[in-house]
Amino acid sequence: MAKGILGRKVGMTQVFDKDGKLIPVTVIEVTPNIVLQKKTIENDGYEAVQLGFMEKRANIVNKPDTGRFAKAGTTPKRYVKEIRGNDMNGFEVGQEVKCDIFTPGEFVDVTGVSKGKGFQGVIKRWNAKRGPMAHGSKYHRGVGSMGSIPAHHIRPGKHMPGRMGGEQVTVQNLVIVTADVANNALLVRGNIPGANKSLVVVRHAVKKQ
Repeated sequence: MAKGILGRKVGMTQVFDKDGKLIPVTVIEVTPNIVLQKKTIENDGYEAVQLGFMEKRANIVNKPDTGRFAKAGTTPKRYVKEIRGNDMNGFEVGQEVKCDIFTPGEFVDVTGVSKGKGFQGVIKRWNAKRGPMAHGSKYHRGVGSMGSIPAHHIRPGKHMPGRMGGEQVTVQNLVIVTADVANNALLVRGNIPGANKSLVVVRHAVKKQ
């Protein structure tokens, strides 16, 4: 299966199941997505549905995008992404995709951009061990041995300090707890990547059918 929807991470909370067990969940705001375009094997070489999510001011949209949104009969959208596969071929251009395409108990994969943590050392970035913290030690939080470095060459794969976070991350096999169409919300068990108010893509799990 290959179905999906675009949403925005709201934050985390907790709910109770019918047995009184507490479940930590992430709330995803999923206002109706609009089908902007359908890709077919005959025209494009693959099958996909292009979705638009969240409103965008018309005066900051370029002419090609204005024509694309007008063709779909909708207002400009801030986020546009494709969901590959043929399971959403039943949707037509201009039609709304709501959160009820997922049902409670279904497994999903959630993709987002992780929180940026800036420039970090090897201990935080790569979980490296530190040196002795006694006063006689002159090595505490260094990068470790560089090995043989003729001509100032660092071997590929050496863990070094650098920018951490801000990368596309997918968390797999999360469970849908609630699909609330009235409030345009999905409740997913556990945590998902990204900061609050950031874009996430919820797809059907590829490893659990």
